[in-house]
Amino acid sequence: MIIMEKGATQEQINDVIDEIKKHGLRVDISRGEFRTVIGLIGDESKISFANLSIMPGVKEARMVETPYKLISRDYSDLFINKDESRIVKVGDVRIGGDDPVFIAGPCAVESREQIFRIAREVKGAGAHILRGGIYKPRSSVHSFQGLGSQGEAEAREALGWLRAAGREYDMPVMTEVRGEYQTELIGEYVDILQIGARNMYDQDLLSRVGRTGKPVLFKRHFGASIEEFLSFSEYIVAEGNKDVILCERGIVPVGKGNSYTRYTLDLGAVPVVRRETYLPIIVDPSHAAGRRDLIFDMSCAAIAVGAHGLVIETHYNPKEAIVDAKQMITPGELKDVIDATNQISKITTFYRKKIN
Repeated sequence: MIIMEKGATQEQINDVIDEIKKHGLRVDISRGEFRTVIGLIGDESKISFANLSIMPGVKEARMVETPYKLISRDYSDLFINKDESRIVKVGDVRIGGDDPVFIAGPCAVESREQIFRIAREVKGAGAHILRGGIYKPRSSVHSFQGLGSQGEAEAREALGWLRAAGREYDMPVMTEVRGEYQTELIGEYVDILQIGARNMYDQDLLSRVGRTGKPVLFKRHFGASIEEFLSFSEYIVAEGNKDVILCERGIVPVGKGNSYTRYTLDLGAVPVVRRETYLPIIVDPSHAAGRRDLIFDMSCAAIAVGAHGLVIETHYNPKEAIVDAKQMITPGELKDVIDATNQISKITTFYRKKIN
């Protein structure tokens, strides 16, 4: 990264940017109150850091060792204090602050009546953001793929229900983008674009979603290391979109024998990610557990270790749900989770600030 002097002129900044672009690289520009920092995107071996460091207006040309340079603490601590995170604003909702944010709704949108009732009830339970799947990535081709898989007209109708329910109950809405061709269509209707675990490695999809400028919830693949998770999030950030919300949702369990949960929830990843990057991180206990009876305990643990929020699958009658019925909780149970984790957050936030 190139750290400019406090008094660097715009002309000097432009000269540095032009020099970087001349070598085929792109730039990420962060402007603070007193200085500008220019991040390099691309093959840095093509350019001389020694030459950059002596250009007029440049204070320092600093190498960032991590592969996820643009979101690293080394890069962001010039603007964001230790342990603080970027605030991603979605309407009136702020993700990344001291207060946890709760995203709730059904795994799949099935009808207008269903999504409106769930929206009303999760709002009453204290949720901030409404989620619902329109396109559902499934392991079996014979499983219900979501209303969006039935055609564009059906997708638009279901997306319209989701958006209308969010507006009716004053909640931003979120759904998953399963492929590049869906990006613009979904972007017309929702406030947050979700990248599911199966698509974490899809570089073209990440770049295309990043270019929409909308906030992105980015889920960790169940086989990805933390370094890979953070590195691939940079495909979104490199498009100039820093409104990325990371999501831990469980990794493949290690060992043989009966698996009592769908995945292993890697709670250690939460404080690690908070130390490595300024991006906020939330937890999805529903997909990690795959069992509704574990959601409360796993949610409490997630907030205790520093998650900025939770995404929880919720249905007024989970047994009726076409998709993932076993892991959904009721709005009443969601309220218990929200009430308990809000209390946990107050305690852990106080001591975390004291320690840091």
